[in-house]
Amino acid sequence: MTGFFTRLFGLAKSEGHALIDKLEDPIKMTEQGLRDLRQDLELSMRSLAQVKAECIRMQRDADDQRRAAEEFERKAVLLLARMKDGELAADKAETLASEALNKQQEYLERCRSLETQLVTQQRAAEQLQAKVNKLHQTIRKYENELLTLKARARTAQSMRKINQQLAGVDSSSTISMLEKMKTRVVEEESLAEAYGEVGEGMTTVEQEIDETLRGSAASGASLADLKKKMGIT
Repeated sequence: MTGFFTRLFGLAKSEGHALIDKLEDPIKMTEQGLRDLRQDLELSMRSLAQVKAECIRMQRDADDQRRAAEEFERKAVLLLARMKDGELAADKAETLASEALNKQQEYLERCRSLETQLVTQQRAAEQLQAKVNKLHQTIRKYENELLTLKARARTAQSMRKINQQLAGVDSSSTISMLEKMKTRVVEEESLAEAYGEVGEGMTTVEQEIDETLRGSAASGASLADLKKKMGIT
């Protein structure tokens, strides 16, 4: 039976070691993976910030181009108004107004081009934002899994210590020591009993003389009584 429990505890001990070995690698791998993912998240957030900054810049440029186009349109109207009021010659007013309208068209075209690029840039920003959000969720998921793995590792370590203690209690060396102690106690008890018997059998010279005299007196009294009874003087 002892051998059975020893083998059982040994098996549990080995399984505890194996479980810890299996857990250590995933923990280390997950920690490294989290470090890599956090770096990726940081880089992605920088890229996202750059893309959004570019969207802001494009929006401002498009607004500036639109305002410039509106300004040249306003100038063309003023030139024609002065021509109408006779303040400016017709040919000069029409020439300058045409130039102003041409500038207006240039700024409008730049504005439309920027707005088209802005739409593309905004879509890219939205896609990148979605990836950043997903990456952030993935990191949180792995962090939770890492906490679970560490808890499992602590439990496995506790189980290993308990199994080691139990295996140590039922080890063959401990049992052998107990048997030796039992044999030694039995020997000591037997020796004590023997010394007691020897002590009871030992008498001193004085005790032997007294015992002899008491025995002689008892024998003499009995002989006299017997002689008297038999009529022997």
